[in-house]
Amino acid sequence: MAKHTCENCGKEFSQKSHYTNHKNRKNPCVTESKLKEIIQEVIEEKIQELSSSIAIANTFEEPIQKMKMKMKMKIKIPKKIETNQPFTFIEVCAGGGGLSAGLIKAGLHPILLNDNNADCCKTLKKNHPNSNIVLGSMEDIDFTQYIGKVDLLTGGVPCQSFSQAGLRKGLDDPRGNLMLKFIEILNLIKPKIFMIENVKGLLTHDDGNTILRIIETMNSNNLYNITYQCLDASKFDVPQKRERVFIIGVLKSINIPFTFPCESNTKKILRDVLVDVPPSNGASYSEEKKNLFRMIPQGGCWVNLPENIQKEYMGKSYFSGGGKRGILYRLSMEKPSLTLLCSPSQKQTERCHPLEERPLTIREYARIQTFDDDYEFIGSINSQYKQIGNAVPVELAKKMGLSIVQLLQTTL
Repeated sequence: MAKHTCENCGKEFSQKSHYTNHKNRKNPCVTESKLKEIIQEVIEEKIQELSSSIAIANTFEEPIQKMKMKMKMKIKIPKKIETNQPFTFIEVCAGGGGLSAGLIKAGLHPILLNDNNADCCKTLKKNHPNSNIVLGSMEDIDFTQYIGKVDLLTGGVPCQSFSQAGLRKGLDDPRGNLMLKFIEILNLIKPKIFMIENVKGLLTHDDGNTILRIIETMNSNNLYNITYQCLDASKFDVPQKRERVFIIGVLKSINIPFTFPCESNTKKILRDVLVDVPPSNGASYSEEKKNLFRMIPQGGCWVNLPENIQKEYMGKSYFSGGGKRGILYRLSMEKPSLTLLCSPSQKQTERCHPLEERPLTIREYARIQTFDDDYEFIGSINSQYKQIGNAVPVELAKKMGLSIVQLLQTTL
């Protein structure tokens, strides 16, 4: 087949009509050498433009560098704050570790955890193996080594005996001496913040005089700005109605007020936590009590029994009046738990499982107190119940810890 070749670009066509169209198109083809020539011209043109730009930039380079030097001289760059070392705390009367566990979660580091109960100290050592755990009375500890090294001094120090009411011995009571010892430690090591937690009853104890006397004694050296507040754990992501008083003191030299944590927008209930609980030991009921609880709905108590059984079970107290709603009380999955106590099955303060006729187990107790499932308790069943029942809920302690850390960060 005849081929037609373009003399400009060398392209071949098998049909003459295609060749003719190619020759007569609006933009004629060019030879390869011509194309290279055009490309080279474009490149040289761009190089020329770039060279001109560089020349202009070089003209201003020296003034620009001088301006940068002046700006560096005028602008003071803030020194970066190194926070590799965490904030530290000491806890006395630490118990089974609810408060310390929460503070650790908030980012605080324990340099001393102390309690006079052997099981509590074993529990603390089990869960904080690298911490300094001291068994014994805080009165026997040399705190001089901690002067200037502590950000927070805290503890569940007994407060009620710090009173002159009625037949109480007040400061002659050994527990009252613990409060005096705490104040002595406070004035010695002078932490930036101190915190004491106690039961709600402290606010009304001795007609309110006890807490005022505590604050007055703590502030005898005029070192701290002191405030206190009663917090309900159920408003801070804890599935339990549990009210605790927190007394907080901040060094006056810091001159920053402590801000208590904000309440949560939602409320946790037992349905949120009593699911997939790890198996554990627990107390049990007699068959007679199981039969009674089978007649009581969730959130109910002895008043839900038939009247004849009420009279038989309650005896003379049936006619004495008063609420007594803690007797034969069954928890509800749709509500927070009532305050967990040191024993899950005392007659006046029953805490029956919502769905089964039995007390709560050790791990269920711990779940409601917001301990992690891997937090282990050492000792007999009764000892473990007591450690958990006396603890500050971990989540509430964490929220208090976060507020403390926030304040401490402003002191850096």
